[in-house]
Amino acid sequence: MDNSTLYLVPTPIGNLRDMTLRAIDVLGSVDIIVCEDTRHTRKLLSHLRLSKPLISSERFSEARTIKPLLEQLSSGKNIALVCDAGTPAVSDPGSRLIAQAHERGIRVEALPGPCSLITAFSASGFEPPFRFIGFFPRLNDEKKKEFVRMSVTSDVTIFYESPRRLLTTLRMIMKHMPDRDICVARELTKIHEEYIRGKASEVISRLEHIVVKGEVTVIVKGASNNTTLDQGSLEERADSLLHSGHSRKDVLHVLTQETGIGRNEIYKMLIRMKKD
Repeated sequence: MDNSTLYLVPTPIGNLRDMTLRAIDVLGSVDIIVCEDTRHTRKLLSHLRLSKPLISSERFSEARTIKPLLEQLSSGKNIALVCDAGTPAVSDPGSRLIAQAHERGIRVEALPGPCSLITAFSASGFEPPFRFIGFFPRLNDEKKKEFVRMSVTSDVTIFYESPRRLLTTLRMIMKHMPDRDICVARELTKIHEEYIRGKASEVISRLEHIVVKGEVTVIVKGASNNTTLDQGSLEERADSLLHSGHSRKDVLHVLTQETGIGRNEIYKMLIRMKKD
């Protein structure tokens, strides 16, 4: 195999001046640029005064574009992978192409650069560790699981949310964790960049009369060591799993994975539920 590289190139999340010199050099040197929306990427290249062949590989076409892209890499072509904004494969397509490139021994090189979750977390004032879950779940069962996790983990939870669903999600956080501090980061690196921090009710009151545009990053502070575990939520989740046909051993494993609570504590809860 000729030497070839798959470059992962971050692009600006708002301010076009956040494009690094190295990223510009790489985009100017590769043979092909793989992107989500060719119209969006073409505008960026025009701003940078670059012109390169573009191949669209968004979420729904990623599977069928991987093989020809790997063939191009195997023939010695250098390819840059970009997303519409931010760092590729962080809640954007690209992970499967990257994984298969590694499997074939193709060199993968990731450039540092813009990333909404890191930008928002650094300005939130919350301390690590943190967990990033991508976009907030849409299915009700997945939402319930996530609220159980957030209610008990001491890790900060970071997720992306659509402006259309933002207030609904914040109201759910207010219902489950009314005293938890959160930070909503919007319009990152743009003129109207804003960080809204406080309890969910306080953040909601500031957002209710604003037309929120673009993807939003939400940071939820972790549970303190003094926080009483939401026993009711845990038991409700356990009961739901048991009634859906899972064994107590399965429930023990699932709840341990979902919540980060020790196996002994979950086991004791299941024993108490059995006695009740």
